[in-house]
Parts: sequence; structure tokens; C-alpha cells
Amino acid sequence: MKIRLAAICAALAAASLVARPALAADPKLPETMAWSAYDVGSGGYNQAVAIGAAFKNKYGVNLRVMPGKNDVSRLLPLKTGRLDIVMNGVGSYMAQEGLYEFGAKEWGPLQLRVLLTGVSPQGLAMIAAADTGVKTVADLKGKRVAWVIGSPALNQNVTAILAFAGLTWNDVQKVEFGGYGASLDAIVNNQVDAGFAGSVAGKTYALEQSPRGLVYPTLPASDAEGWARVRAIAPFFSPVQGTVGAGMSKDKPVETSTYPYPIVHTMADRKADDVHAVVQAMDEAYSMYKDAAPGADGLALDRQNFEWVIPYHEGAVRYFKEKGVWTDAHQKHNDALIKRQEVLAAAWKSVVSQNLDEKAHMVAWQKARASALRAAGMIVVLEDW
Repeated sequence: MKIRLAAICAALAAASLVARPALAADPKLPETMAWSAYDVGSGGYNQAVAIGAAFKNKYGVNLRVMPGKNDVSRLLPLKTGRLDIVMNGVGSYMAQEGLYEFGAKEWGPLQLRVLLTGVSPQGLAMIAAADTGVKTVADLKGKRVAWVIGSPALNQNVTAILAFAGLTWNDVQKVEFGGYGASLDAIVNNQVDAGFAGSVAGKTYALEQSPRGLVYPTLPASDAEGWARVRAIAPFFSPVQGTVGAGMSKDKPVETSTYPYPIVHTMADRKADDVHAVVQAMDEAYSMYKDAAPGADGLALDRQNFEWVIPYHEGAVRYFKEKGVWTDAHQKHNDALIKRQEVLAAAWKSVVSQNLDEKAHMVAWQKARASALRAAGMIVVLEDW
């Protein structure tokens, strides 16, 4: 009887093992990873640190976050292989397109790939000191506005927002700064009146709490013509009722602008298995970091915009397919974005082969870029820059 009972128990145990679904294996991450983000105190930096803490607690991974004061300093280490991942803003879009500093001979259009992006009701917008009396974008006329050297994305964002009211840089007083953080500190210190920032950035909260106070020049979604002018310069922008960040809440939303931020990305040539592991880790550790930094909840899998302006990495796509969130329409859009990068790369190669001096190179590249995109039936954003 004892033998029969033992046999029955063994059989039941074996059946239970067969019936139980296999647990997903932990992602195979390296012991140490190096990421870059905006300056210390920025929304992207804070989120990267929160992810690093989650990775350490869940997987034993040491994630070093290196702050970069501008797009060039964040992307150069990625380009040269000294960084695994960058949590950046739309400077990465400028780098993909080969615009501004990224059109210089030592750069060229980068073949970037996204892992995840932060999509939340935060503002990515112009901020201004409340004591200036600014309430709308039109009110910025004549005010001191920050220009960040080496950050074409930040400056182009301001250009686009000024265009909402039909303004240009000629209508404001341009004040130059060497970094993003310095440009925002300058608003608090009354060295400048306005600049570009994320609503969840520490510097934005600092302005709100300072004697000058914080205000967002409004960009109402109802102003179709204003938004058409914005998107002609910056197609990645969209209107938002901002509810997350300094000076805004669900009870007091702000009509402003946004885009996915941070953009967690790497280079196209990074191994698919490595990228798959990072995306899996970020998804599985989400509950550990989503509330640890403002805006981090925007990195959720169900908040992703799979039809944005930079393609997703094949390793990320593989994970999305496994989770059942990637469609044929997403794949078609992604393939078109990759094709755009290929068109830009071919145009770049043709210009570089001419071995022109820097000034002539920049002129030739602008023309070749626009011509190649137009010939491929693709949108030409910022033909003259």
C-alpha cells in the first residue's frame, strides 16, 4: 500500500510539473552596463537612475548613468561603442536625419534603433519665469530665450514652438549657454526669461519654487494653424493636456506640447539578443521603477507609440511579438523608417566621397539629403537649416 501510494504521489507530482507553465528565464544581462542621459536632475537622468536601482535589485546588474550636457556629448560615446544605451530627447531624431551638428563631416546620419520610449502626460515645452508676465507663445516676443550650444534638438524645439505664434529667433533675445542644465538655472537666476524643458525635470520644479515662479506659454490644440507651423519644423511634437510635472496636475492641466521622452535607444548594429534582454528586463522590472521618478510610468509596454519617427530595434521587436503587441501595421511602418535611414546613408556616402571642405560639405549635404528623400517619395523635414 505504501509503495502504491508513493507511486501515485510521484505520478501526480509529475503531472503537475507538466501542466505548470514554464517560467520565463531571467534576461541575460551583462554585470555592468553604461548608459547616458541628460544632466543630473533632468527627467531622463532620474528615470535612468531609477531603472538602474531596479536592475541592481532584481538582476544584480550595475548600471552606470553618465550625464551629458548636450546631444553631441551623449551620442558620441554611443557612436564609438563606449556606451550601451542612451536615454535622450529628440536630438536623436536630428542625429538620425543628419541635421545641424550631425551634418558635419565627422558625424553623418546615424542608424539608431529604439528600445522603449516614455509616453506620459508630461509637458516637453517652453517654460518661462512667471514674473515676465508671459502667458502665451506670442508673449515671448522680445524676451530673453536660452540657446544651448551643441543641442540642436533643444534649439529646434524652441524654433518650432516660437513658430506656433509666427515668431522666429529674430523676435527674441537669444542667450547662449553651454549646457541644458545651465540654461535652466539661468531662468531661476534671472539671466534669461525662457527655455525648453520637460515638466518633470528637477530644474523645472526649481523654477516653480523660486521667487520668479513658473509658467508654460500655452499651445492650445484648437489652434490648427499654429500646430501646422509647429509640425512643419518638428513633426515629432503633439499637443497635450499636461498633468504630470511642475506647475500642472489632473486638477490644473496645461495646454502645451509633448513628444515621447525619454527615448531609450542604441545603434542598429547592436546584437538583437542583447537588446531583447534589456527590453525584457525593463518590462519585467517596470513595477520597481515606475513610481521612483516622475514620468517613468510612461515606459510601460502598453504606452508605446510603435509608429513614431525612429525605428525600433529588431531585438525589441522580437520581444514585442512575444508579448503580442506588435502588428503587421507596426512592422510596415518600422520597415519604412529603416528604409528612410538607408536612403539618408546612401546620400551621405555620395557627399563624403567628394572630400569637400567643411563649409562646402554642409551645403552639398543639405542639397543631397533633400534630393534623395524627395526622390524616394519621403517627407523632407528642414530642407534649409
